[in-house]
Amino acid sequence: MKRAFFMAHPLIENLLTMFRPPETKASRTAQVLAFESGGRARWTPRDYAALAREGYLANAIVHRAVRLVAENAASCSFLVYEGAQEQPAHPLLQLIARPNPRQDGASFFEALVSHLLLAGNAYVEAVSLGDEVRELYALRPDRMKVVPGPDGWAEAYEYGVAGRSVRFDQTASAIPPILHLTFFHPLDDHYGLAPVEPAAVAIDTHNAAAKWNKALLDNAARPSGALVYAGPEGAVLSDSQFDRLKRELTDTYQGAVNAGRPLLLEGGLDWKAMSLTPKDMDFLEAKQSAAREIALAFGVPPMLLGIPGDNTYANFQEANRVFWRQTVLPLASRIGSSIGRWLSPQAGEELRIVVDTDRIDALASDRTALWERVAAAPFLTLNEKREATGYAPIEGGDRL
Repeated sequence: MKRAFFMAHPLIENLLTMFRPPETKASRTAQVLAFESGGRARWTPRDYAALAREGYLANAIVHRAVRLVAENAASCSFLVYEGAQEQPAHPLLQLIARPNPRQDGASFFEALVSHLLLAGNAYVEAVSLGDEVRELYALRPDRMKVVPGPDGWAEAYEYGVAGRSVRFDQTASAIPPILHLTFFHPLDDHYGLAPVEPAAVAIDTHNAAAKWNKALLDNAARPSGALVYAGPEGAVLSDSQFDRLKRELTDTYQGAVNAGRPLLLEGGLDWKAMSLTPKDMDFLEAKQSAAREIALAFGVPPMLLGIPGDNTYANFQEANRVFWRQTVLPLASRIGSSIGRWLSPQAGEELRIVVDTDRIDALASDRTALWERVAAAPFLTLNEKREATGYAPIEGGDRL
């Protein structure tokens, strides 16, 4: 009785009527069998794992740009100076050449630079025996967390892996156990901004273009469309006709093996293209534009990445020189300077670690021009000429 009253009560009936979904009429688009339309853009999340996966692991331009910068920076040779005097046999040079038993210097610096480019942060752990640093390790940035102190500066770092966490206290010794390298971030006090993050939209665009092109090839290089049924007014295909037509399209006309096979239409069916062709979309230009934006974010000239342009030998040589001057050298010099300042308390003096530019082939023309200008200066002493070219003074060289 209670249930019958509940269903028959006028107030309840009115409430149920209010909350029922509205009735809809049959649409004329029921004659359309299938169609595709563009949805909203989906961007890669701004975190290290997603950016590394969609960028370095899935995008050829990002992969090559990161490797180009990292490998060239890792190939640099370093010099150690105490004041103005070069120390060719300093123990720090041996530590840089063999930072730990598992890596040589090139592998260590390549990992360090790659972390900077992909995360905006790079962490170096110093392993000490007594008061002497014996080994250096590059730690993964996504596992490290900064612990700010009362003054806002980092007082410790926590490294978590496999459910365990290790805390590095920065004030426990004269040399802090962690060196934190960052790129400038205008909105963050502790973490840096990776070049891959401003390029994320271009990376997503480039990846989407590649996936769309692959899907188009899998579909026999034909754009999407719709089969429109133009039968009598109000008539629609039956369920069996719809299933048969869909099965026939899938089995007979889809795939690369069916490329070029003509589509046979009957019974009032008409084909309507529902997407643009690659030519109409200016597909190639859009993909190359995204590739150039990615190269710009990493500071790599596009022609070094194989992006079409003015690819003559003279332009390539100049692009390589600019790449070294504006991207590789500043980054390598900054890393060397940071390591030298970090480990200076171990030597008891202020150390400077600089890049030996004399061993860089891409800068040979610049070096030759500098030597010619300095050698032709009659108003400079020998030691002044040596200082201008990066060499230490010698005895008896203070004369014209």
